[in-house]
Amino acid sequence: MTQFLPVDNTRYEIRWYRYGKKNRPVLVFLHEGLGCVKLWKSFPERLAQQTACDAFVFSRTGYGESDPEPLPWKPNFMHTQALKALPGILAAAGIDTYILIGHSDGGSIALIHAGTPHAAPGLKAVITEAAHVFCEPVTLASIRTAKTAYVSRNLKEKLARYHKANTDNAFWGWNNAWLNPRFAYWDIQKFLPRIQVPVLALQGKTDPYGTPAQLTAIRNHITHCDTRLIPDCGHAPHMEQPDLAMAQMTDFIKAHLE
Repeated sequence: MTQFLPVDNTRYEIRWYRYGKKNRPVLVFLHEGLGCVKLWKSFPERLAQQTACDAFVFSRTGYGESDPEPLPWKPNFMHTQALKALPGILAAAGIDTYILIGHSDGGSIALIHAGTPHAAPGLKAVITEAAHVFCEPVTLASIRTAKTAYVSRNLKEKLARYHKANTDNAFWGWNNAWLNPRFAYWDIQKFLPRIQVPVLALQGKTDPYGTPAQLTAIRNHITHCDTRLIPDCGHAPHMEQPDLAMAQMTDFIKAHLE
């Protein structure tokens, strides 16, 4: 059943999975550039069960059944989500201590948030899947391919099942921001050395949206960091190698529970 969380004058689509033991952090899921609550499928609930933590999933504005996000989105839209939107959502949801689990754009948002400690006082750890920390030509090529699939093939119909009235908002907000000429210079590596919590970074070996150079940069700049390059996997480890991703995330979370 769809639930909503009001934050100031904005309505967010959310879902809670209540499996947490007392004093455990909440697992907060940040979706990819074309994701939303429903596209996480059953993974958040299963990870919550495995770790005995509550899980909180939400759709950013412009996605799923959340309120729209006016177009065009600026190249710094992930900074805005990490430093303005996310703290407000956590406060409205009553979340004091948490672990961020971010996929693709959501992973980048998690790293920006974690790399700004005054914005993340309750953060205990970060898990990323296919996070970008700088822009690569392969990323832009795949985003151009997605544009063709949206305009000329059936990608729009597939996304409409999940984003409904937000379908164009979600796609064009994301696609046009990434294909803005200024985005070629987008780089968040300066946030990485400031991260003071443990990080687990996963990436598929055949990810069409990024090379292993992303993992290398994350590993080289973060003190407490474990990186895993997953074989036979593309852009979404939790969907393409769910058992492996589940096991690695579960072990990491349990190792850092207080």
